[in-house]
Amino acid sequence: MDSSKNDNTGETGAHAAQAAPSILVTLEEARRQFLALVEDVRPELHRYCARMTGSVADGEDVVQDTLARAYYQLSEHKELPPLRPWLFRIAHNRAIDRWRHEAHRAAEPLDAAAELAADQAFEPDHAMASHQAVNAAISCFLRLAPAQRGCVILKDVLDHSLDEIAVELELSVPAVKAALHRGRVLLRQLSAEAAPARSPPPAFQPALLRYSSLFNAHDWDGVRAMLADEVKLDLVSRKKAAGRREVSLYFTNYERISDWHLVPAWLDGREVIAVFVAPGAVQPDYFIELALAQDRVTAIRDFRYVPYIARDAAIAFGGPGAAV
Repeated sequence: MDSSKNDNTGETGAHAAQAAPSILVTLEEARRQFLALVEDVRPELHRYCARMTGSVADGEDVVQDTLARAYYQLSEHKELPPLRPWLFRIAHNRAIDRWRHEAHRAAEPLDAAAELAADQAFEPDHAMASHQAVNAAISCFLRLAPAQRGCVILKDVLDHSLDEIAVELELSVPAVKAALHRGRVLLRQLSAEAAPARSPPPAFQPALLRYSSLFNAHDWDGVRAMLADEVKLDLVSRKKAAGRREVSLYFTNYERISDWHLVPAWLDGREVIAVFVAPGAVQPDYFIELALAQDRVTAIRDFRYVPYIARDAAIAFGGPGAAV
């Protein structure tokens, strides 16, 4: 056996071990720089993705996916592409892919709007169309075909120009006009329909109520006792952790601050925990989502560092035993 080969292999392994921490630091710094670069456009991306998916929580999933893909693709560019249209183009395609997958049905092709004829006689006042779109329920947008949905959101909710939309969705300007016209007409019809009577929210799961109560009481031992052994944490846009020991540090950090009060709530038909920062506030500042199994917490998703998610949220409180 060649001992020199073994020595070389050992040296290579040692060098790799020494280089690993340096590479991780470099990658983390690059990630922070990228997140700082896109910080201003993220709330706008979320408003778009929430309406494209019909859910503020699912919209944030698409934002995260969009940023991950953009970060990966950035290394393939020799120079930074125009940031906003590039990110919206990725977000649009990711939202459509998600919608197709979850709906299990074929969606209108992105360029199908080019086949529609724009009705020049119908050009509604932009302020009226914007008011209609901004005030429409997020779920209404799912009733629009994808190209129509994207054009209406970008124009009437986010106030992008027709030229910008054409670049972002990779459509011609006439196609954008046609999709915008059709989408506005349908959205107006949907908004005019009588809203179905809402049934009272069901009771919250006892484990969610218990978690909220223990958290508000700063009973960290009690909260930690609810964790499953393989619990996972997603502190959105900041860090991920797994296992009781690592996730326990999350509660230690919450213990150091006091700007929160937890209230069980319903968001897009899901149980969540609304977090209020200012005393007497009507609208929560962010949300926490739990996954529960046999009264154990198997996953925590905390949106503290993406507070824009609460701006468009249709939050519902109530249900038996909701007070904490």
